[in-house]
Amino acid sequence: MSSPFLAPSQVKVVGDALPNIPWQDRPAGDPSVVWRYTHNPVIPRNPFPESNSAFNSAVVTFKGKFAGVFRCDHTDRNQELHVGFSDDGLKWNINPQKIKFIGADPDIAKWVLGYDPRVVWLEDRYYITWCNAYAGTPTIGVAWTKDFETFHQIENAFLPFNRNGVLFPRKINGKYLMLSRPSDNGHTPFGDIFVSASPDMTYWGCHRHVMGRGISQWQGLKIGAGPIPIETSEGWLMFYHGVLQSCNGYVYSWSAALLDLEKPWKVIAAPRPYLMSPQTPYECMGDVPNVTFPCAALVDAPSGRCAIYYGCADTVTSLAFCRVDEVLTWLKANKA
Repeated sequence: MSSPFLAPSQVKVVGDALPNIPWQDRPAGDPSVVWRYTHNPVIPRNPFPESNSAFNSAVVTFKGKFAGVFRCDHTDRNQELHVGFSDDGLKWNINPQKIKFIGADPDIAKWVLGYDPRVVWLEDRYYITWCNAYAGTPTIGVAWTKDFETFHQIENAFLPFNRNGVLFPRKINGKYLMLSRPSDNGHTPFGDIFVSASPDMTYWGCHRHVMGRGISQWQGLKIGAGPIPIETSEGWLMFYHGVLQSCNGYVYSWSAALLDLEKPWKVIAAPRPYLMSPQTPYECMGDVPNVTFPCAALVDAPSGRCAIYYGCADTVTSLAFCRVDEVLTWLKANKA
């Protein structure tokens, strides 16, 4: 499949060569742009005895292997963050002890709960963002680590209420940028994607609207950024989730959009169809049925192979695969 943006050899993915990322070729005869790993889920709901579920989690490369920050809801149903390691990105050893953040300000460092983390290598360290409960309300927590042993929490990025804080992997025009979705204190029945800028990872402003819900029915209720955006020669490839309000509750699907490299609040292409929706038993059945929720993507830049980790039914974690140039091709053909 070729790209209508540029010939495949000219579509450049900006990043490192990661030949050891998890990968499985598309099944013969499968026309899907994104396809599921045949041995899903890769992380069960109970990777340690106190875990009720493990989902909506972030994975990155680390020392030639893989590390991640995982959302694990405990059997007391507290929402916690745990660190995990893997040699191959498939078999994971998740620490049963939750992450203990070190914070300069004890008011900020006081832990209540946290969920849906993202992780990005940015300059000289890994930054973690997550939905952080502060003063009983959801906002975007921020921390950093260099070794996945010590985690330094810094100021929350935004005022409540906010979710889905996703950093870009480099500064743009000299500033850090973060996608987010302003929300409310409950199971938000609305939500668009915004981007904000910061000179120092502490003070955030210059808020810009990126994308609105309602392009099509599967994303008619709310949308939110997923994995760290992928830089390509055509723009930032942003995978994102969208929510349908059905007669039987919410349905979480996901797709991709292309954002301008220098002004990522400008959308080059956004799709009408989804790329993936809840269809398998592990996506349709669980603590929260009918949810597919991507939080991390590993990309081998030279080949454009991409492995996407996504949460299923708020219970387990699975893998899907795609090729960046094929996603761009599909996006061009299916944009709204």
